Amino acid sequence: MNNHSKKILIVEDEEKIVEFIESYLLNSGYEVYKALRGYDALKLFNSQNIDLILLDLMLPDISGEQICREIRKTSKVPIIMLTAKSQEVSILNGLDIGADDYITKPFSPRQMIARVKALLRRTFSDDQNSDMLSFNNEDLVINGADYTVKKAHAATYLTPSEFKILITLAKRPSKVFTREELISVAFEGDYLGYDRTIDSHIKNLRSKIEDDPKECKYIITVRGIGYKFGSD
Repeated sequence: MNNHSKKILIVEDEEKIVEFIESYLLNSGYEVYKALRGYDALKLFNSQNIDLILLDLMLPDISGEQICREIRKTSKVPIIMLTAKSQEVSILNGLDIGADDYITKPFSPRQMIARVKALLRRTFSDDQNSDMLSFNNEDLVINGADYTVKKAHAATYLTPSEFKILITLAKRPSKVFTREELISVAFEGDYLGYDRTIDSHIKNLRSKIEDDPKECKYIITVRGIGYKFGSD
């Protein structure tokens, strides 16, 4: 993967933090775009082919959560939250609305670059699964070649992390995965969050591919162990 071809959008209202992040991203070979306000960020995103977003949750005009929701209506671009909120509930709420990962402030530049590289590797990996998987008379179709999913013949947007989890489960429907195993297999050990965030990604997946998230037929919880894929 060539860093020079990847465009990173920083959405942060504190200019010193923006300059700090920008300098390390530039030194790592990325092309950088900046927005100090939420509406400016949405305009930039809609006008540029952005590959990853570093998104602060606390902005002066609209919240990072609102931006994330708006982007997720049409795009599965990788999103890393930047937040001073270290409480687990705040992190999980951000993941619930479609973010892929999070970094809590203050953070080291090495940590930030590691998170960016890891998420980009998961998203743009050259060894993507080429499988076309179909279930229940094409009620659910997973295309590993272009990272697309169709539910009831309609396209549904999954984040890169959600897709990785789904195709990992779907390829081995008889296998029960613990959270740790999902991290190891789906992300190839390239996940720097904590294992409970898998539950948030699973919750989001269910809302997108299940007819009734309370009566799941695809992503089944195996109590006390983890998750497995249910198929016809």
